[in-house]
Amino acid sequence: MPRRSLPVLLAAVLALSACGSARPEAATGVSAAKAGADCPDTGFDCDFQDRFAKVEEYVKTRPGTVGIVVRDRQTGAVWHNDHSADLVWTASTIKLAMVVDLFRRDREGDIALTDDDQALVKAMLHSSDDAAADELWRLYSGDDHRAFNDSFASYGLTSLAPQEGYSSTFPYWGFQKCTTEDLDRLMSHVLTAVPAEDRALLVREMRAVGPEQQWGVWGAGPAARPGNKDGWSEEDSGWVMNSVGFVGPDERFTLAVMNDLHRQGGYQEGRDTDTEVAELLFGGRF
Repeated sequence: MPRRSLPVLLAAVLALSACGSARPEAATGVSAAKAGADCPDTGFDCDFQDRFAKVEEYVKTRPGTVGIVVRDRQTGAVWHNDHSADLVWTASTIKLAMVVDLFRRDREGDIALTDDDQALVKAMLHSSDDAAADELWRLYSGDDHRAFNDSFASYGLTSLAPQEGYSSTFPYWGFQKCTTEDLDRLMSHVLTAVPAEDRALLVREMRAVGPEQQWGVWGAGPAARPGNKDGWSEEDSGWVMNSVGFVGPDERFTLAVMNDLHRQGGYQEGRDTDTEVAELLFGGRF
């Protein structure tokens, strides 16, 4: 073969292998059907589409139902699964929306957050402190307890549904339901619409959560520099394990996961599911 034809041959081989070649992980059978064909133009590259297929197969083996939304903030591409619109107990993920609301009202002069209030905010973000959330709700939910809920939709929680009959206070932060798509919109609001100073604080705190919250989106791995707000609770329908956050340089990708166990599993099963979803999606990408 003439020497001058080698570059042409190499270019052809690279072009064929760039997207549709069989990667070692495709041999597991999870995404083998896609390994030999070009992936569709979805805004996500072939590797991500392969990962989405693996996640779909994985969650089928797990207890309960799992809603998932992945967003690429650079391209605007969004991937979600079949349970992303299910209403699920928010658990403590709603605390992130509470902080957004408190910061907005403080900036607009409607309230004046004290140093003690700021400490409660950090406790909610760092360790998901329920007592801190209770106190902030008591102080700033208003006489009819609706001050937070009246604003939550503007932060993306458009399906949020407070649940009556579970507490003497209604609405109350601890008994509300939303969808995984709501959490996705909330995370996007935090990263795009919240003023820069407040956004920087939220990103910093979410990247430094305590061990209670080092799961779910945290499973993307340290190289992805993840940040998250997790929520977990045992409700009348069983455990729910939720995680919402961001990964990658400049918080490029967001991930929301809501695992409603439906009494088919408990805390540890849900925690493992959420973490494995994040690892399958982002492990080794950064």
